[in-house]
Amino acid sequence: MGIEQIPPGWPLILGALLVPVLPRRARQVWMLLLPLAGLVHLALLPETTAWPLSIFGLELDLVRVDRLALVWGYIFHIAAFLSVIYALHQDDVVQEVAALMYAGSAIGAVFAGDLLSLFVYWELTAITSVFLVWATRTERSYRSGMRYLIVQVGSGVLLLAGIVLRVRETGSLSFGDLGGVTDLATGLIFVAMGIKAAFPLLHNWLQDAYPEATVTGTVWLSAFTTKLAIYALARGFPGEGLLIPIGAAMTAFPIFYAVIENDLRRVLAYSLNNQLGFMVVGIGIGTAASLNGTAAHAFAHILYKGLLFMSMGAVLYRTGTCNGSQLGGLYKSMPWTCAFCIVGAASISAFPLFSGFVSKSIIVAEASHAHLTVTFLVLLFASAGVFHHSGIKIPYFAFFAHDSGLRVREAPLNMLIAMGIAAALCIGIGVFPGPLYAILPYPLEFEPYTIPHVVTQLQILMWSALAFAVLNWYRIYPPELRSTNLDFDWVYRRAGPAVARSIGGAIGALRGAVVGTARGRVIQTIERVHRYHGPQGVLARTWPTSSMALWVALLLAAVLLLYFA
Repeated sequence: MGIEQIPPGWPLILGALLVPVLPRRARQVWMLLLPLAGLVHLALLPETTAWPLSIFGLELDLVRVDRLALVWGYIFHIAAFLSVIYALHQDDVVQEVAALMYAGSAIGAVFAGDLLSLFVYWELTAITSVFLVWATRTERSYRSGMRYLIVQVGSGVLLLAGIVLRVRETGSLSFGDLGGVTDLATGLIFVAMGIKAAFPLLHNWLQDAYPEATVTGTVWLSAFTTKLAIYALARGFPGEGLLIPIGAAMTAFPIFYAVIENDLRRVLAYSLNNQLGFMVVGIGIGTAASLNGTAAHAFAHILYKGLLFMSMGAVLYRTGTCNGSQLGGLYKSMPWTCAFCIVGAASISAFPLFSGFVSKSIIVAEASHAHLTVTFLVLLFASAGVFHHSGIKIPYFAFFAHDSGLRVREAPLNMLIAMGIAAALCIGIGVFPGPLYAILPYPLEFEPYTIPHVVTQLQILMWSALAFAVLNWYRIYPPELRSTNLDFDWVYRRAGPAVARSIGGAIGALRGAVVGTARGRVIQTIERVHRYHGPQGVLARTWPTSSMALWVALLLAAVLLLYFA
C-alpha cells in the first residue's frame, strides 16, 4: 500500500485501537510515535492527493490535500504530540484512546473533500471528545458531558439535514465554497458550523464543558473542536458577510464575562471565544490576506491557548483548584509553570516578538484595509480586553496577587516539557514568522514589524495594563469571589424549564377544570335520566290502557296536522 493510500488522521485512529493492549511504558512510547508518524505521513503526501469515489450516482472525494487543509493538518498533529507529552503522567486508557481518536477524527475532517465524509468525521469528534469530559467521573461532569454531547450531535444533525437538501437541490456533495448563505440548505450547514465554532448565543457548551473536563482533557479539547469549525467555515463560507458582525461580537462580549469569572479555566474558555472571533472576522472579509490571517491565527492560537490551559491544568493538578479566589503566590513553588504561563499570556495578548502578534495583526490590518471602521474599532477594543483578562488576570491571580499560602511541588516533568516546547514555539513564531507565513494557503506579503503596527499594539497593551493597575489599586476591579455568573445558557437551563413548568401547571389546571366540569355534567345527565327512566322513574311506571290510547290519539292527531301543514 502506497503512503498516499492512507487517509490523514487514520494513523491516530487505528493506532488508538492498540493502546488498551499495550503495557504502560510501551503505550506511552506508542502514543508519542503516532502523531509524529502522522505528521511525517502528511508531509510526504503530494498536494494533489485525492480519493474520488462514486456511490449511488454521487461523486465523493474522500481525501483532498491542499494548502488550506495542510495548515490545520500540521498544527493538529503538533497539538496532539504536545498533548500526549502533557498527559504522560496519567494512566487512564479511556482518556488515551478517546483523545487519540478525537484528534484523528478532527484531522480526517480537515482533509475530507466532500460533505458526507465531513459529516462522518464531524460526528466522530463529538462522540470521542465527550469521554474527556466524563473522565472526571463526577456527577457534575456527567451532566455537563451530556449537554455537550447533545449540542455537538445536534450540530451534526443540522449539518446532515443541510447536506441532504443541498444534494437534492444541486446533486453535488462537493465540499468547497458553498456560495454563501443563500437558501435553507446552506443556512443549516452554516448554523451547524456556527454551533461548533461557538457563535454568540450558541457558545455556552464551551464554557460549560471545557472546565469540567480532566486536567489533560481540557488541553485536548482546546485544540480541535472549535478550530475544526473555523476550518470548515473558511472552506465553505469565505467572504460571507454575516461572519463579520458575528465575529466582531464574538471578540467583544466574552471580555465582560471573563473579567468577573472566578474559575480561571472558565476565563480561558471565554478567552477562546474571543480569539475565535478574530478568525471568524477574517473569514468574513474573505480576501486572500484575511484568510491567510485566519489560518495563521488558528495555528498560533492552538499553541498559546494550549499552553495557557496546560499551565492552569498544572495548577489544578497540584493545588486541586483553579479558582482565583483560592490561588495566589504560586510563583514561589511553581516558577517554571509561572514562566510558561506568562509566555502564553504574552502570546495571546499579541505582544511583539510573540506568536499572537504576527497572526492577529494580519486580520486587524485587513479589517482596516477593507474600510470596516466599526469592526476595526471593535477588534482594537477586543485586543485590549484579551490582554486585560488573559494576559494579566490569569498569571496575576494564579501566581501573584495575594499569597494564598499554598506551597506545592512544581508540575510533573512531562507537563513542563510540553509547556516548554509550546512556549518555545510561541516565541519562535513571534520572532521568525517566515516559516509560518510560508505554509499559508495563499502567497503573503505582510511585514508585522513595522513602526505603526508595533507602536499601535504597544499603546493598546500599555493602556490596558494601566487600566488594570488603576482599577486594582483603587479596588474597583471585580474581586475574585466564589460565585455563579449567568450567561445565555440560563435561558434554556433555568428560565426555559421554569416557563415550561409554569405552562405545564396552567395546562394541568385548565385540564382539571375542563375534566371536572365535563364529569359533573355527565353525572347530572345520568342522574336526570335515572330520575325519569329508572325503576322508580315517572316514565318507568305502568300506565292505564285508557291513558295510553289517549296519548296515541293525540300523537296521531299531531302527525296529521303536521302532514297537512
